[in-house]
Amino acid sequence: MGIPPLASGPHGTDALRPLLDTVLDALRAGTAARGGPLPPGGPRAVAARVADAVGEILPGHGDPEALRVLVTVLAEGAADPAHPLCAAHLHAPPLAVAAAADLAASVLNPSLDSWDQAPAASALEALVTRALAREAGAADALVTTGGTESNQLAVLLARETLGTGLRIVHGANAHHSVHRAAWLLGLPDPVVVPAPAGTLDPAALDEALTRVPGPHLVVATAGTTDAGLVDPLPAIADRCAAHGARLHTDAAYGAGLLFSARRRPLLAGLEAADTVALDLHKLGWQPIPAGLLAVADAADLAVLHHRADYLNADDDTDAGLPDLLGRSPRTSRRPDVLKAAVTLKTLGRTGLGALVDEVCDLAEEFAVLVHDRPGLELHAPPTLSTVLFRPARATDADVAAVRRTLLATGRAVLGRARAGGRLWLKATLLNPHTRRADLAALLALVETAAGTGAATPTPPGTAPEGHHAP
Repeated sequence: MGIPPLASGPHGTDALRPLLDTVLDALRAGTAARGGPLPPGGPRAVAARVADAVGEILPGHGDPEALRVLVTVLAEGAADPAHPLCAAHLHAPPLAVAAAADLAASVLNPSLDSWDQAPAASALEALVTRALAREAGAADALVTTGGTESNQLAVLLARETLGTGLRIVHGANAHHSVHRAAWLLGLPDPVVVPAPAGTLDPAALDEALTRVPGPHLVVATAGTTDAGLVDPLPAIADRCAAHGARLHTDAAYGAGLLFSARRRPLLAGLEAADTVALDLHKLGWQPIPAGLLAVADAADLAVLHHRADYLNADDDTDAGLPDLLGRSPRTSRRPDVLKAAVTLKTLGRTGLGALVDEVCDLAEEFAVLVHDRPGLELHAPPTLSTVLFRPARATDADVAAVRRTLLATGRAVLGRARAGGRLWLKATLLNPHTRRADLAALLALVETAAGTGAATPTPPGTAPEGHHAP
């Protein structure tokens, strides 16, 4: 075997074309072999199939069939977010145009830690981050890997601005990454404020800010992981202003509402935050990763400034080469902004807003279907695209068993969430091609697994060429 070809350069596209055909054929074959949203059999069965297909991962001599074999087995063993019955997590099916752009990013392979590695990519990133920051009422934004990194950066900026005596105050509904950020940065455990209805209680927040010595960073949530709820942002902002507290809003899930004329008012008060976490691999349909952290005051980012002579020497910066090292705590950094830029430009505000409205409308339809079935219980009408429900009269152990039964058969993928002291099945609807028949089939599967339904139906989305076309 000679020297393998490169993906870029004058002959890169010629080398890629046959490989892309192999990948697309393998994706099709693996998806057909899976036949549903999840491979059946559970973890041991999947691991055994992967091990059997792969064989020796580092053989003495290379295998020219490795690309076909590994992509096929990965597709066959995937949890497919594009399948209408795969609705467990904030795990969106990526748009085709975004995935195609991501291929270009991988081929060109810019690294956004110095201008001479990413001339056009750094300019594009500046355009996109400023535009998305404006959407959130902010001055600037950094590209991150998602909500967790955005929340960690928000805590870091607050600590550097307010000092190591910082106390984080958040609702019981906040994302787990906030607590982890406090731990990573050597801060005290956050003060947890009650969220009795699933959202942060402003009166309880006021009491905590009065009782706990500051300085404070308050973390609000716009789109909770468990139920897709939005905290009362204006009331929280008022309490923060009254106590001189800094405010971070985790809108990793809910930020997509900014594109929807109908639902944007749900984010009223977002512009009052000092920092905002945004995430386009949820209600933005981007391949992972695609996060951002927006900041109200661009001067806050100065604390991230770092000098490495081989990347941003003073004389290069003085000569006009952009200094990129302070745009992230990471060094090597791929141009994740390209797929977002292509999506924003291709769909525009109207197109993205239509996708957001579609999945949120689907959630409302799903909730009605649940409500109308006597064998099921609905937790509450949805705010975003998440619906919590459970078999009626089931115990928490029953609910957990139903979910695991569906996972083991590979017929449906649902999440789990605890609300009101009980365990619920969680459907997170992020596939805009899902149809009402798919939702009804999902509920029928749940009823059957719970022992309340008749024969297990064949879900509409399992056909190779079915509901997935627009």
